[in-house]
Amino acid sequence: MSFELPKLPYDYDALEPAIDARTMEIHHTKHHQGYTTKLNDAIAGTPLADQSIEEILAALKGLPADQQGAVRNNGGGFYNHSLFWRCLAPEGDNAPSEGLSQAITAAFGDFDTFKEQFAAKAAGQFGSGWAWLVADKSGALSVQSTPNQDNPLMDLVSESGTPILGLDVWEHAYYLNYQNRRPDYVKAFWSIVNWEQVEKNLEAAKEGRSLLC
Repeated sequence: MSFELPKLPYDYDALEPAIDARTMEIHHTKHHQGYTTKLNDAIAGTPLADQSIEEILAALKGLPADQQGAVRNNGGGFYNHSLFWRCLAPEGDNAPSEGLSQAITAAFGDFDTFKEQFAAKAAGQFGSGWAWLVADKSGALSVQSTPNQDNPLMDLVSESGTPILGLDVWEHAYYLNYQNRRPDYVKAFWSIVNWEQVEKNLEAAKEGRSLLC
């Protein structure tokens, strides 16, 4: 198969003021497109070309050393951004619905504590990377962060699970509008989270289904 850049379900300016239109356009058409193109180049003519992105990321340890880096970086970049766009929405819900809210309360005590822990992971990630809300096979939740384009699906990452919500903290995701004020970007993120999609992601994770279908 050949992976394709997913179309966004909203216009580039739809997430303003949290994320500006110019950042969205560059992020989607340059960065995400670049990861998509390089992933296809890296797997062309190999058995990976017939696998899903989840299968590819879960089997990185078995790849030859000269192939692993390109697939890890660009496969991660493709998956992470594909999930990221789905979890955003213009005028996002203020809070998750009942089912997801119960899972968050069970894991963190309350919604505000979850937000604090997630924000700490996002703001505290040194250099480029991601903050994640992650579900294990039982649906139990945790917050994690990973460097670069790594994610918890990868068998090279120490803490595994299925990411159901992610925040990109690479500078290209926020620098035009926020410069070095990453905590302000993280705070603005909460206003555009698509909690309905996050709950769907949780259900898919518990059932072992792809989040990108």
